[in-house]
Order: sequence, then structure tokens, then C-alpha cells
Amino acid sequence: MADIDPKADPNPSEAEMERRVARFRNLVPYKKTMSDAHGIPAEAMRMMSTDNVYPIMSPAEWTGRNSVAPVKGVAGLTVSMAECTPGDHPGLHNHTGSVENFFCLSGEFEMLWGENGEHRVVIGPNDFISMPPGIYRDFRNISDETGRLLVMIQPASNDLADEVIHSPARRPEIIARFGEETLEKMAAIGIKFGT
Repeated sequence: MADIDPKADPNPSEAEMERRVARFRNLVPYKKTMSDAHGIPAEAMRMMSTDNVYPIMSPAEWTGRNSVAPVKGVAGLTVSMAECTPGDHPGLHNHTGSVENFFCLSGEFEMLWGENGEHRVVIGPNDFISMPPGIYRDFRNISDETGRLLVMIQPASNDLADEVIHSPARRPEIIARFGEETLEKMAAIGIKFGT
């Protein structure tokens, strides 16, 4: 999108506004695009993210995994929707410099945090939680239906990506199940593990 300044035109056309619409039917989970493009087994990617994370909006200059979002906004906010089948979760991970906010649209989620996920709170429809940067966190759908979370990531000022570090416990699991080559392919697309 060439112009994202809402003050640029006080009366945008329908076509101009359509560029600011994210149609669910057209969204593609970023995990699928990353897995297909880099030859990483789908099951290995499932260990690093929920079933489906649909990028909705990202800053125009964004270089992170949500950069494929159809709506381009200003710096400071990315928006996606995490869709999780019962029991699905991304595993412990740490957004080192970003606040990660969750608004529950459907289902019920166990929100975990701490080095080993030892702290817990449950949220349901219309509940909101904000996870501060620098802590390990996870979220698990504990309902018997597909659950959806609206995820809003606020990076530190001037950041053009969101650094995510996955739990060090995931590294040996990936190697044991998929080999060192898969770990190297993950590293090539920016997937990192704590030490």
C-alpha cells in the first residue's frame, strides 16, 4: 500500500478502503508459507506455533513473520489471529522486546508464563491479557472447540521485527524427531532457541 496515512485523503474511495480490509477467506497462515518456502516439515513447524496464525496487519516496513499481512499499518503494532484446535499450543517462547496482547474471541485458553510455564491464568471469550516482554509464555486451548485469539504485538519503538526465542527444551526435541538439518533450516528463517 503506497499511502497508509489516514489524513492523506479525507474521503477515500471504496477501492482505497478495500486495500485496508483483511478478508479471512484470503488469509494464509504464516507457518504454511514459511514451511513450504524453506522445506521444513509441517510437523516440526507445528511444534513452534499454533495450528494457524493468520497475519492481519503489520507495519509497512515490517520484516518479521507477519510481514505477509494484507493490511499495512504504521509502526508499533502487528495484529494476527491464532486459531487453535483443542489442546493446541505454540510451546514456551519469549518475545524478547515486544508486549504480546491476547483478546479471546472463542474457546478457553490457559495462559502460562515463567521459565517452565509454572504460572497460569485462564481466559475465555471477551477476556484480555497482556504479556510483558522478556518472559517465557505459552497459551493452550483447553476448550473442546476450536479457539481463536486476536493477538496484538507491540514491539519496542523502531523495531521492524519481533524477536522470538523458543524454550531451550524444544531444541533437542526437534533434533531427535527431525534431525540437525531441520534445525538448520529453522535457524535460516530466524527461529531461535534459548540456552
